[in-house]
Amino acid sequence: MKFCNRIAVVSLFLLIACLCIVSSCAEKKEGKVIVTDQEFSIRQDAEYNWVINVKGKIRNVGEVDVKKVVVTGYCRSCGDILSAGIWFRSNVEKTSDQKDIISYLTAGNEEEFDFREVAFYFQPGGPGPEGKMPENLEIVIESFETVEE
Repeated sequence: MKFCNRIAVVSLFLLIACLCIVSSCAEKKEGKVIVTDQEFSIRQDAEYNWVINVKGKIRNVGEVDVKKVVVTGYCRSCGDILSAGIWFRSNVEKTSDQKDIISYLTAGNEEEFDFREVAFYFQPGGPGPEGKMPENLEIVIESFETVEE
């Protein structure tokens, strides 16, 4: 009789362990966020300084809600050194003005973003960029967190 009880207890523990392993291996749903619209604009920041600002929309095309979505922009063709008459980018960590954080985005929904200073232009005593955008401007979803169900 004691032998049957031991087999039953061991079988019960093995069953619980198998259920735990199977449940942890279950496919988890993921969030996915994409940029659906973007518009770059040049704004004169000071007498000899211009910056590129951006606004647009992102959409959560994933299966679950996401939070703390960080959206920022890059000018891949801009230089790293401040030089007159050439678009350049800041090579330091992005400031709060250079990114937008969407606090919560439900699955299937769209949200607007807006931030400044993707690139900079400096031209003392000469003409500005006159609407000429640099090449390779890019909006990037830096990070987001998936909301657990």
